[in-house]
Amino acid sequence: MEERARSCLLRSKATLEQDIKASYLMDHMVSDGVLTNEEESRVLSKPTRREQAAALLEVLLRKDNRAYISFYNALIRESYGDLANLLHSDLPLLSPEGERSFGILSEGGVPQRPVVFVSRPALLNLIREKLYRLQNTPGWVTVFGMAGSGKSVMAAEAVRDRALIKECFPGGVHWLSVGQCERADLLVRMQSLCFRLEQGQSSEASQRPPCSVEEAKERLRFLVLRRFPRSLLILDDVWDSSTLRSFDIQCRVLLTTRNRGLADSVSGTSFEVPVESGLDEEKALEILALYVNGKPHKLPEQARSIVSECKGSPLVVSLIGALLREFPDRWSYYLRQLQKKQFKRIRKSSSYDYEALDQAMDASLQVLEPEHQDLYRDLSIMQKDVKVPAKVLSVLWDLELEEVEDVLQEFVNKSLLFRDCNQRPYHYYLHDLQLDFLIEQNRDQIAELHKKLVRQYQKFYNERPPSPGDIDCSYWYRFLPYHMAKAGLSKELYSLMFSLDWVKEKAQFMGSAHLINDYVEYGEILDKEVRLQFQEFLSLNGHHLEQRPFPDIVQLALSQPACSEVYRQALMQAQKRASRGRLYLDWVNKNNQDSLSLLVMHPHQGSVYYAGFSKDGSKIASCGANKALRVFKTTSGEKLLELQAHDEDILCCSFSPDDRYIATCSSDRKVKVSVSVSVATLFVGQYLSEHEEQINHCQFTNTGRRVLLATCSNDKFTNTKLWNPNKPTSQNTMFGHMEPVNHCCFSPNDAYLATSSSDGTVKLFEVSSANEWKSIDVNSYFPESDDEIKAIVKCSTWSADGSRIICAARNAVFVFDVKTSDMLLEMKTSRLSTVQYCHACPNSSLLAVALSHYTVELWNFETSKKKAECNGHLSWVHCVQFSPDGSLLLSSSDDQTIRLWETNRVHTSSAAALKRDSDVLFSQSDVTIVAPDSRNRLQVQSTRDLLAFEQSCCFCLKVLEVPSGKTSQTLTGHTRTVHHCQFTDDGETLVTSSEDTTVRVWKWRTGEYLVLEGHKEPVRKFHLLNNSTSSHMFSWSFDGTVKVWDLNRGQMLQDLECHKGAVLSCDVSSDRHLFATTSADRTAKVWSNASWEMTFLLKGHKDCVRSCRFSWDNKRLATGDDNGEIRLWSMLDGALLKICSRDTKDSMDSFHGGWVTDLQFSPDNRVLVSTGGYIKWWSVETGEALQTFYTMGANLKKIHVSADFTTFVTVDSIGILYVLKKVEGGSL
Repeated sequence: MEERARSCLLRSKATLEQDIKASYLMDHMVSDGVLTNEEESRVLSKPTRREQAAALLEVLLRKDNRAYISFYNALIRESYGDLANLLHSDLPLLSPEGERSFGILSEGGVPQRPVVFVSRPALLNLIREKLYRLQNTPGWVTVFGMAGSGKSVMAAEAVRDRALIKECFPGGVHWLSVGQCERADLLVRMQSLCFRLEQGQSSEASQRPPCSVEEAKERLRFLVLRRFPRSLLILDDVWDSSTLRSFDIQCRVLLTTRNRGLADSVSGTSFEVPVESGLDEEKALEILALYVNGKPHKLPEQARSIVSECKGSPLVVSLIGALLREFPDRWSYYLRQLQKKQFKRIRKSSSYDYEALDQAMDASLQVLEPEHQDLYRDLSIMQKDVKVPAKVLSVLWDLELEEVEDVLQEFVNKSLLFRDCNQRPYHYYLHDLQLDFLIEQNRDQIAELHKKLVRQYQKFYNERPPSPGDIDCSYWYRFLPYHMAKAGLSKELYSLMFSLDWVKEKAQFMGSAHLINDYVEYGEILDKEVRLQFQEFLSLNGHHLEQRPFPDIVQLALSQPACSEVYRQALMQAQKRASRGRLYLDWVNKNNQDSLSLLVMHPHQGSVYYAGFSKDGSKIASCGANKALRVFKTTSGEKLLELQAHDEDILCCSFSPDDRYIATCSSDRKVKVSVSVSVATLFVGQYLSEHEEQINHCQFTNTGRRVLLATCSNDKFTNTKLWNPNKPTSQNTMFGHMEPVNHCCFSPNDAYLATSSSDGTVKLFEVSSANEWKSIDVNSYFPESDDEIKAIVKCSTWSADGSRIICAARNAVFVFDVKTSDMLLEMKTSRLSTVQYCHACPNSSLLAVALSHYTVELWNFETSKKKAECNGHLSWVHCVQFSPDGSLLLSSSDDQTIRLWETNRVHTSSAAALKRDSDVLFSQSDVTIVAPDSRNRLQVQSTRDLLAFEQSCCFCLKVLEVPSGKTSQTLTGHTRTVHHCQFTDDGETLVTSSEDTTVRVWKWRTGEYLVLEGHKEPVRKFHLLNNSTSSHMFSWSFDGTVKVWDLNRGQMLQDLECHKGAVLSCDVSSDRHLFATTSADRTAKVWSNASWEMTFLLKGHKDCVRSCRFSWDNKRLATGDDNGEIRLWSMLDGALLKICSRDTKDSMDSFHGGWVTDLQFSPDNRVLVSTGGYIKWWSVETGEALQTFYTMGANLKKIHVSADFTTFVTVDSIGILYVLKKVEGGSL
């Protein structure tokens, strides 16, 4: 300790000894880790309060600066403000290392000691002994016992040991109160833990909360292994195994629970510590003695009887002790209160059974002032395991915050309430037993109490909703619907939940998952049709709502069907905002059809983890969180069979090749093979139990030549096994993976078994020998991964011919050649989503991909192109399966549904699958679009008609009449693909450019043409300059040149070597004085049309510059690159004016969802529209985004804009046409 601090203690010693109560101060100091339990015991062994104070000061004088600061803070907390002032001026400074050690428990959220604490050395030492066993390996220590037995207090006390933390958990200690929670509530808790662990981290991932439990689990695994190695995670009050498995992330965990066998459901070493249901008599007497500042042997004779009536419950003993502290002469009175048993009827349905608590709680309430009794009664509406800021109670009670804190302090002093001092401002909570008592005592008033809270909220937040700056914001967004439902305020709940404003505020603050859970939880109260409309909106746009900056929810909602309440509200808001100058776009040709799924089934109460077809395709088997296996007819969804197959979640099921057997595997570590005796009977034929950890997947062979069953699990070594279904023991074990194996599947001919593992590899085993044949390191294709944090391979699937193996990891799908192990293709989905499952069609090159953002995507794994999206699920999609003939697709989800899709119908959700090459004619209110479709037809669409012309040609051109579709002329001459064609203004000449490096100028009526030769690489495009005096053309090519041609004579006027790389785009200013070129060499150049010299060299882009456009006033040039960045340049001096879209990358690891492919200025040069992965509108003056329209597909190629800049037309990568009209009400 610094000399100055030591001197101050010595000077103030007499005053401190006279006034302080050492036992209260030491609780805080032990919590801070500066005082040991042994030192505390020595101090308390002194006979008088003054001697205890003197002994404490003697201990302090032998310690360091941390002890001085902890003592000072304890004085503040125990209201010794005048004494703290004596020490304030000499407070020492902490070193960074000391400061971290000092605050490690507080930073981790470890609760402080209760007001009165009695050590239980034997139990404490046993917990610490088990924790020391986690020093060198991840594992679990389970502290189990009855409710109210002190598990949480002892868990917190066990980590108040500096040596333990230093030796075993130098990475920190992180406490999370779990409790009994639904999946969405669990996600919120995991998000809060991620947020706490990410403090101080600058990566973009830390800016966005995980949007699913699976993503949160992966994020926590990353954080613990990368940022907090050798840290301890304490999970307090865990109720079920499915919750615990969400934290199975290969770390060190201390767990408190009432369920002794909970840790059996997770992988890793496990140790148990039982906590006796009650304190022994001596410990209980010690608690009472501390409250009355006496010695146990000097307590009155009634003390032992009180302890007996309390049945050893630490909570009940503390309640009585708090009363005796204020009224030390009422021993007989409180004993009689406990013996009355007047609350015997309370909580017969409760999960707890403590009659003595009822007597103690009643006695404690009687000593409160009448108005405080009413305030305490209001706490009946609190939820279990939820800590409430004082501001919420300030709103409820309509009192000043300071008054509320004084009342709450009184409740804390009487052990009627608990305070979490690790959060600022303080949060308060009730023990579950206390809340049970209050709910039962006030059962008839509960609805009115909830109504009171809702009315007070409406009064307080009448003008505006809570904002992130309000300390009670989180509480209201999480629990306001709950209070409305409990109050029976169905109209208010309807108004709240069906408000787009509420959806925006809550989604922005908490993400979409919690909102979707609200619609499910209160579904019985809400209108079903409108509820499903909001659920569908969130399921389709949930991944957008996770982005930061937060998207415009009104614009997202304008893409909903016109009959939807979501769209109606959005249109009203858009019109209102448009009148104030805001920009909104209405998708006027959006599809109003219902979901394209053929059949929707609700087979289970709970998540559906897996669903698969029988080998003949006539039946579907499903399994999930409700522990049951069900079998349905494929045609109708009629239930055929049901079997309660396991004790825990069933993770997978599989039909045998002859459909005689159905195998299931579960987190209970068992495999069951059920035999189908008839169409309506199942019985368990074999029970297979060799795995020691959770079994993740099972699959039978594909052919009936030799029926085998493969299983894979979380076991360390023996994680993949082969079984003969008629035998109780495994036939072979396949060794190779050292981490959990998540999936296994046989090759089409059953010669090989592919296994996908958390070790980042896919391994191929020979089925005949069980030997490893090949190993593919998928992790190596993620450069950001390292040896510690590997990319988990979720699953794999074989191509129909068995020549390729396809596997999924993170947000990508890889296609590998089986013979060479070479990677052939990579398909990347949104960075905001993860691939949960993939399955290849058995008779085509289609691949179905299940994503965490509620969508199923279809890809062609030959071309790496996305073909379709299947939307309709309202939560995470766990599994997808094609039928044996490939005609049907099955998807199963957390939303408790299975959806059946017709493969041929879901290639697009638009009426026609168009290709992205298109042209548009704007005429008054009509828009005519011409584009080829996926059936090689030319479609002509307008707001009135749809025409389709069957055409087939190779390297030729056809001129068609509209609307008849009659061929006027067929033009042949090009020898390779034609990329671009355009008529001259008079319509008599047609110009074309081709892959064959030539440009041709056709007199199309006669078929005569000129060939413009000179380019050495394909000519992708050209630009016509038609006027009354000349007819010139610019053409550009991958050869890096721009050539200027005279169309009438077919002569090359200029040959400009513009770039070292391919020229990707070119534009000419409206006054024709300048032209610009952009290139793969990451530069743009501006040229003079008069001198053909370069005027400006524009540098700064970090990727290929793909597009450019002059403003109509020729004062600016906009350029866009493959990194999604847009730059605005001055054409006066070539200076950079603005960079658009600079702040954060989006879901596709780009600033624009992909390459910037097209740019268009508004006629007044104030707005710029751009295409990439979606469409964005920008303010030219500020460079800020004005609006974003998210298309269903990506990779937009071009946007067509009407002359008045009010209508925009484009086609996305999956063939959906978008005609967007500006919402009327304001000007741009």
